[in-house]
Amino acid sequence: MGRVLVAYSGGVDSTLLLKVAQDSLGSENVLAATALSPLYPEREVTGSRRIAESLGVRHVLIESNELEIDGFSKNPPNRCYFCKRELFKKLCALAKKEGIPFVVEGSTVDDEKDHRPGRLAVQELEIRSPLKEVGFTKVEIRELSRALGLPTWDKPSFACLASRFPYGEEITLEALKRVGEAEDFLFSLGFKQVRVRHYGPLARIELLKEEMGRLIDSPLRDTVVSQLKEMGYQYVTLDLQGFRSGSMNEVL
Repeated sequence: MGRVLVAYSGGVDSTLLLKVAQDSLGSENVLAATALSPLYPEREVTGSRRIAESLGVRHVLIESNELEIDGFSKNPPNRCYFCKRELFKKLCALAKKEGIPFVVEGSTVDDEKDHRPGRLAVQELEIRSPLKEVGFTKVEIRELSRALGLPTWDKPSFACLASRFPYGEEITLEALKRVGEAEDFLFSLGFKQVRVRHYGPLARIELLKEEMGRLIDSPLRDTVVSQLKEMGYQYVTLDLQGFRSGSMNEVL
C-alpha cells in the first residue's frame, strides 16, 4: 500500500494493525488518527495517544460529534452506519490532504458474526480492512499482539458508548456522560470487563461471570448502588448472563 492512514482507537485490533503497518512501511509512511468524541471516554483517547507515542508513529486527533449527525441521536438499528460514514469521510479527507492513498481499519472476521451496519460505510468509502482480508480472528490477534509485546494483548474489548443504549432510546450528551462515569467508576474498583447498559433511570451492569461474586457477596455492592444512584440512576441491576459484546443486538 505504500502509505496508510490507520483509523486508530487504541484497542486490541487497531493497535496490532498500527504496529504491523509501521513494521511493514516504516513510521514515516504511517499516520494514526483517533476520534475525539463524546462517544469515547477520555481513558480511551489517552491510551491511544500513549501507545502511538511509544511506537513512534505520528498521531492526530479528529474532532467528531456524532450527536450532530441527522438521525443519529434517535438511535435506530443502523445508527452505527451514520457514525462510521461521518468519521471515515473525515479520515479520507485527511488522507487526501496528506497524500496518503489508503485508509485502513481494524475489523476482523469475527465482526461478521454480529450486527455491524458500519461495515456498509466502510465498503462505500473503500476503506481497507487488512486483518479481515487475511482472515484473522480476535483470538489470533491477541496471540500475535502478545508475541509482539503490545500492551493491548489482554486489554478488555471496548465499543463506543452509544452501544449502551437500547435501539429507539434517544442518545443525549448527559446520558453518555453518565454511562461513561459509571463505567469509569466500576473499572476503578478493579473489574476487568464492564458494560453499563442504559435504560433511562435503570442501569444494567454486565461483568465477567467470574467477577460477579465479588460485587454481589461484599459491601462493594452497596458502594456501587450508592454511587450510581448519585450519578442519576434510580435502579441499579446486575445482568446474570454476564458480559457479552453486542448484547443490545439480541433484540434484533
